Amino acid sequence: MRPAIYPSAKVQREETDGYNVKSSENMRQVYMDYGSASPVDARVLEAMMPYFDKDVGNASSLHSSGRKAKRELESARQKVANLIGAPNPKSVIFTSCATESNNLALRGAAMRYKDKGNHIITTSIEHMSVMNPLKDMQRSGFEVTYIPVDKDGLVNAEQIKNAITEKTIIISVMYANGEMGTVQPIREIGEIASGRKILFHVDGTAAAGKVPVNVEDEHIDLLTLSSNDMLGPRGVGALYVKQGIRILPFMLGGGQEFGMRSGSENIPGIVGMGKAAEIAQKEMVDEGARLIKMRDRLIDNILKMEYTYLTGSRTKRLPNNASFRFSFIEGESIILQLNDLGITASTGSACSSKTLEPSHVLLSMGLRHEEAHGSLLLTLGRYNTEEDVDYVIECVPKIVAKLRALSPLYPRK
Repeated sequence: MRPAIYPSAKVQREETDGYNVKSSENMRQVYMDYGSASPVDARVLEAMMPYFDKDVGNASSLHSSGRKAKRELESARQKVANLIGAPNPKSVIFTSCATESNNLALRGAAMRYKDKGNHIITTSIEHMSVMNPLKDMQRSGFEVTYIPVDKDGLVNAEQIKNAITEKTIIISVMYANGEMGTVQPIREIGEIASGRKILFHVDGTAAAGKVPVNVEDEHIDLLTLSSNDMLGPRGVGALYVKQGIRILPFMLGGGQEFGMRSGSENIPGIVGMGKAAEIAQKEMVDEGARLIKMRDRLIDNILKMEYTYLTGSRTKRLPNNASFRFSFIEGESIILQLNDLGITASTGSACSSKTLEPSHVLLSMGLRHEEAHGSLLLTLGRYNTEEDVDYVIECVPKIVAKLRALSPLYPRK
């Protein structure tokens, strides 16, 4: 079932000048920004609803409502563990979001094992919820090595291996980059970390539920997960902590989540994340194949335009990610023009970072500032259709041509 907020049919759209309605027209609405925020799957919402008004017990309470909440909490934990191949569901710690999970993983592990060393290895394209905690930790005496990526956004596992010192305690590499779609050689890096007895943290936010992730096979010690990125509710995340690994919590209180994350659990949200993980595990292969087909149509058609380039790897790529850069124009202008045509998308430029600087991810791939500013990110999801893709393929070239006609940088023939 497609949610009403993203209808496939044309809808009535009103334009305003900020105060008054100027005009209205029938316009198709296409949402291709799943990487920023995803709708909650209708089946997930249905599973959550009883825990808002009927089954409202606290999982720490001893009465029957509390015991039911506890059972649902542990059921959701098992479903998330199943999705990532974790043998023990007690390895799954529920948090409020992926940002909290990344902070808990990095700070908690670094402080717990600081007697063994103070060196951390990561990549130059990590999410800011990894980059900023590491920068803060550097001010506290930790040393961080940032491994560069190639033009496709891929990190070289051999470079990571060569960066290891006797003081290295953590290697942190994202499973896939949500901005350019590139999937990293996680198994190879995990084997290196395991062989040297170094903790391996993986930010799996963009990947889990879209591509198979197995913490055992890939030697992952700490894995960050996000509910909304698998069409669950926002405000819920999880951190997988391999059995036997100890990290220091930074939220202290009643000792919930095995003492790793105190505070009464968000039962409705956790139930929703569990249901989303269950659906993703069952439907990932078929849904991935459907998304790849639409993704490749987008890529093949948009790349027909001159001075247009794909960002990220063409083959080692998330099934729902189509990201581009266009010379001589800026991403913000593309996004606003698409929005006027009913298409919701994103950019790696200033609009997404809330600064005047282009994306650090695109700069890390060797792009110049002016090249990185001209980016467009289309992320597809469960409710996108072939008709949506047709509409985007129709609109993007017209917008790019219009903006280039206004650009003093565009070479006239």
